[in-house]
Amino acid sequence: MNYHHLRYFREVAVEGHLGRAAERLNVSQSALSIQIKQLEERMGHAFFDRVGRSLVLTEAGRIALDHAERIFGAGEELVATLAQRGAGVAPLRIGALSTLSRNFQLQFLRPLLTAGETRIVLKSGNTRTLLAELTELSLDVVLTTQVPQSDAPLPFAAQRIAEQPVRLHGKADLLAYDTLPDLLTQAPLILPTESVIRTGFDSLLARLGVTPNIVADVDDMAMVRLLAREGAGVAVAPTVVLADEVAGGLVATAPFDLDIMEPFFAVTLPRKFPHPGLAGLLDAQ
Repeated sequence: MNYHHLRYFREVAVEGHLGRAAERLNVSQSALSIQIKQLEERMGHAFFDRVGRSLVLTEAGRIALDHAERIFGAGEELVATLAQRGAGVAPLRIGALSTLSRNFQLQFLRPLLTAGETRIVLKSGNTRTLLAELTELSLDVVLTTQVPQSDAPLPFAAQRIAEQPVRLHGKADLLAYDTLPDLLTQAPLILPTESVIRTGFDSLLARLGVTPNIVADVDDMAMVRLLAREGAGVAVAPTVVLADEVAGGLVATAPFDLDIMEPFFAVTLPRKFPHPGLAGLLDAQ
């Protein structure tokens, strides 16, 4: 496709008049008419009907104009992105570990949501997939609970942006035990499979020398939250996961310190053209 033809077509479509479009483009009407005819022949469809002295888009013409606007819009976005300015800057593309707390993600995004100036794209997945997309420049940042392995082929930068204590949360009647060992061995426990929490919990069990009453192993923090709300068991989870439920009195938090902390990291790659909104977002954490 000749994109000069497409540009001329867009001007005629917007003006609805060959003469006015020719003036804007600083070309003759005859030359402009030839360009439009060549584009129509290339596409195999007429793009205009003449109504009086005006040109009206046909159905094919309306479809062509829609695509032309997107094509030229993408070009303007490219220029703005490389210049790191203006409303044409691409959306900030954020990947998040699928097991990551939705409440934490909301806290992370709140500065952007409050400002309302940057469009965001959110994607969840496993660590390997998200880091691969970060490497391919399909993502600008990945939120996770672990630092990427040091033998990774590219120099990932992991910034610790938060840390949350892991506690026991559930209905008050399920927490009515005098000691932590009693609670762990007798109350039904909902345990996330997230590795940082699992490793810390296993170490806690070894120190206490107890066998827990685990009724559910869950790989999704949102499901951990729902099960705790329904009274299915006591959730072993970061405080941020059930902050709303605790504040609303739907669940309580046991008064025992598990000595487990879950860190949250923002993983990026050094880039010549980083997203202009990313630095401010990371600084706000």
